Amino acid sequence: MLKHHLIHPDINRVLGAAGHHGKILIADGNFPASSKMGPNAKLIHMNLCPGVLDCNQVLQTLLTAIPIEAANTMMYEKTGPYALTEEPPVWHSYRKTIKAAGLSLPLEPIEKWAFYDAVATPDHVLTIQTGEQQRYANLLLTIGVRMDF
Repeated sequence: MLKHHLIHPDINRVLGAAGHHGKILIADGNFPASSKMGPNAKLIHMNLCPGVLDCNQVLQTLLTAIPIEAANTMMYEKTGPYALTEEPPVWHSYRKTIKAAGLSLPLEPIEKWAFYDAVATPDHVLTIQTGEQQRYANLLLTIGVRMDF
């Protein structure tokens, strides 16, 4: 029986086989998950309907199961049809969740097209597609090293 909050068997299987530097993408509902992924990545659809399951809920659960050493967001556009005038509200939620997990990990934005490139690497092991509707809610996590042995 698992002691952490993550009970999804396929996600546990991928995480159990992944190692240090593996990348996990928590994708919002707009991310092109089927065409932007690494050659070794598994895609898990958790998007039942708009808003269900959201990215922060997935982050909260993953943080109970694996160590994280880096968290990258997709930088929001400042001009054009999808532009924002300030960072997405979901980033504040991520910071609160990371802090509540006892981590002092900054969110590090990556320019949109560079973010797509970062996802398409051999280290990308998992994409969890959510029903998140906030723009620029994509979060790329890098698996760290377990230090509590």
